[in-house]
Amino acid sequence: MSSLVIRGAQPYGEGEPVDIAVRDGVIAEIGARLDADGAEVIDAGGLVALPGFVDLHTHLREPGREDTETIESGSRAAALGGYTAVFAMANTDPVADNAVIVEHVWRRGREVGLVDVHPVGAVTVGLKGEKLAELGTMARSAARVRVFSDDGLCVADPLIMRRALEYTKALDAVIAQHAEEPRLTVGAQAHEGELAARLGLAGWPAVAEESIVARDCLLALHVGARLHVCHVSTEGTAEVLRWAKGRGTRVSAEVTPHHLLLDDERLTTYDPVNKVNPPLRTSTDAKALRAALAEGTVDCVATDHAPHASQDKDCEWSAARPGMLGLQTALPIVVETMVNPGLLDWRGVARVMSERPAEIAGLPDQGRPIAVGEPATLTLVDPAGRWTVRGADLASIAANTPYEGMELPGVVVATLLRGAVTARDGKVTA
Repeated sequence: MSSLVIRGAQPYGEGEPVDIAVRDGVIAEIGARLDADGAEVIDAGGLVALPGFVDLHTHLREPGREDTETIESGSRAAALGGYTAVFAMANTDPVADNAVIVEHVWRRGREVGLVDVHPVGAVTVGLKGEKLAELGTMARSAARVRVFSDDGLCVADPLIMRRALEYTKALDAVIAQHAEEPRLTVGAQAHEGELAARLGLAGWPAVAEESIVARDCLLALHVGARLHVCHVSTEGTAEVLRWAKGRGTRVSAEVTPHHLLLDDERLTTYDPVNKVNPPLRTSTDAKALRAALAEGTVDCVATDHAPHASQDKDCEWSAARPGMLGLQTALPIVVETMVNPGLLDWRGVARVMSERPAEIAGLPDQGRPIAVGEPATLTLVDPAGRWTVRGADLASIAANTPYEGMELPGVVVATLLRGAVTARDGKVTA
């Protein structure tokens, strides 16, 4: 019987510190001064215990771009960031639009074993937006795909989107939409506004996102299907979501850490590390997104972890690929933007980083309460800790972090997946 005792943790940052006894991957007992009885002991004095984090939006790049990330390296980054489950987006090479590819990703994730890797299936064949992919076959595969997305590209055709919503309703699955009307963003390089005009960068208008979100909310309401909106980036999108939820639409949404913290003023240096899709918006948008996350209009935080090779970032702005690393810095950014200003408490962090993502994706064994009989899938956080971000020291193969040199609050001390310690004190242990 494998066992360990987490000594002196504070579940959800509430109440008095307690010991958490784990046996065979399950929380067996919670109380004061529990007998370790030969078990491994983790000293968690001063640490907050939370359910393991779930990321609905990760780019692991395998198959096809293993020079930037692999399922193994991405899993290491996830475990170190406090994650116990990640959803690997379909825009690989070849595209994950069939059972063979999604089962490869799923099996490789199981072999690595650091986090639960759930493949996201493409909505359309080859991400081309023209013909529905084999949604049913992927859903019935060993990977049991329940999230479908053409992320990186928008399912722009409303008829294709309607059909996809109808199919996923029957499968009890969800479409995760990259909301971008492509005819409004041709050649776009930055948020459309005064700053982009001054910098000479072609604009990516907020309405290109907001119009697709409004359309798809109406389609989802009409069909009665579930819709998830990826990487919400504008105040207007938050308003559309508020309206849609008020009408009973089955819609959920995510925001990235970088859209909570950063804004388009970062673009004045023309450093491509700040190039991302959707782009960094205004400080007003960032403030509105923080409020929307706090109130639940935006349901959860998702990293949109997007590793890129140095040659795809160390170049002129227009040639650079959009995207940035996020798995190991997500919690600190949430602490900086949401916890420290008082917008969320630690139970709120559990809601937006674990519970709601697990609910949206239909994961019965993730995002569970910290209670006796529940899986010991946990993250231990030092709320008083601080650390300085160095891209070269992160677990990802790529190093494209926009937080280089920043000192951030909140340190993940340990991550447990069903009782197995996968990361501890900054090192992968499983």
